[in-house]
Amino acid sequence: MTLRPRASAELPAGGGGAGSFGPLPAVPHEDGSSLQTVPAAPHAAVSIACSREGLARARSFTRDTLGGWSLHQCGDDAALVMTELAANAVLHAASRCPGEPDVRLGFRLEPAHLLLTVTDPDDRPPVRQPPGADADLEEHGRGLRIVDALSEAWGWFPAVPAGKTVWARLSTRPPT
Repeated sequence: MTLRPRASAELPAGGGGAGSFGPLPAVPHEDGSSLQTVPAAPHAAVSIACSREGLARARSFTRDTLGGWSLHQCGDDAALVMTELAANAVLHAASRCPGEPDVRLGFRLEPAHLLLTVTDPDDRPPVRQPPGADADLEEHGRGLRIVDALSEAWGWFPAVPAGKTVWARLSTRPPT
């Protein structure tokens, strides 16, 4: 694991921001400037194992948290997004970080949005794979495309002292 000071973020197209796990992004700026943060808001967090059981825990944590906040209308999309982000963290952190990597999941409820976060010890940024020629038949590499399709915005920032946090923002407004 590499220890490093706080750094500015490098985000995939469509996002921007910087920070540590503390204040979470509220509004990403595409010009690369810092993200605004929001004051204390309802939040929940849990660590999961790098296993199938850990991913099942991610789904149940998502449904339990949103049920407690009366956000059932966000449940399916949030569970899918959280599972995809957690699966990426488990797959890549477990294969690159010695020992039992700590993968932390978090939710933050904002006035009209739900912020999902997954923090892992792998410093490498997430990579959104472009669809291949056989995109309908691909078994791997679609996770961040799903996150992109279901979320209003997503991105990542370095975690201190090492690793990264990948985040996605979903609307909490009921569909019209």
